[in-house]
Amino acid sequence: MYAVGDYLLMVTTDRISAFDFVLGSPIPDKGKVLTQLSAFWFEQTADIVSNHVVSTKPEEYPESLRPHAELLRGRSMLVRKTKPVLVECVARGYLSGSGWKEYRQTGGVCGITLAPGLKESDRLPTPIFTPATKAESGHDINISETEAGRLVGRDLISKLRDITMALYAFGAAHAEARGIIVADTKFEFGLVKSNGTETIILIDEVLTPDSSRFWPKSEYRPGGPQPSFDKQYVRDYLEDIHWNKQPPVPTLPDNVVAKTREKYIKALRVLSNRDLQ
Repeated sequence: MYAVGDYLLMVTTDRISAFDFVLGSPIPDKGKVLTQLSAFWFEQTADIVSNHVVSTKPEEYPESLRPHAELLRGRSMLVRKTKPVLVECVARGYLSGSGWKEYRQTGGVCGITLAPGLKESDRLPTPIFTPATKAESGHDINISETEAGRLVGRDLISKLRDITMALYAFGAAHAEARGIIVADTKFEFGLVKSNGTETIILIDEVLTPDSSRFWPKSEYRPGGPQPSFDKQYVRDYLEDIHWNKQPPVPTLPDNVVAKTREKYIKALRVLSNRDLQ
């Protein structure tokens, strides 16, 4: 993130993180996939909620950035400055990841009681809103909507819930028509002030392999983990080698790097019908 006058420049690298550590191996073009897929979704969802995008074209950036145009092309975004809302807004349509772990312990997720007897990766009768907050260090912490309301205000979290679920419904329907299940995803929002009024806008990234769980619809089989188009593939490799999730971080073998890149690029092409630029 770079401050550029009244704007911010977001540059997305090819580095990849897992279990709260940045790994030693980049995934070539990953930053371009995240930027270009987010740009697609920002365009598609602008009728649901405004967003922070000013431009993704280096030739439209401020003069000070022009010498770096080719470095920035395809992996950067000039965006509006906002006051970020310090709660991650997560929508879940399927029972997986931390939601599945919590369900096994409590019978619910983020204070929402679910039917007994559900299996891992089951589709939920209705998608649910499960906010999370950042810890000082370590993993995000799932919280209830009530707890989120105490942090940012009840009226604001209610509005964020409605926007989150509308974005998820749109994105999940679009993806499913193209053979991809969006099991869950997170959104981040910021507040901008205009004429004394604060407006909610969508920020960061949207419906990418880093912020979502993407499953191929043709291979969906509830009752266990699913094959994916996201970085779960990397997490699975790290679990297979029994990494203790402490430094030093492992380096990924070439075949895992290549397969991960392939998955990211396929997600971009299938969801946006666009090739990597």
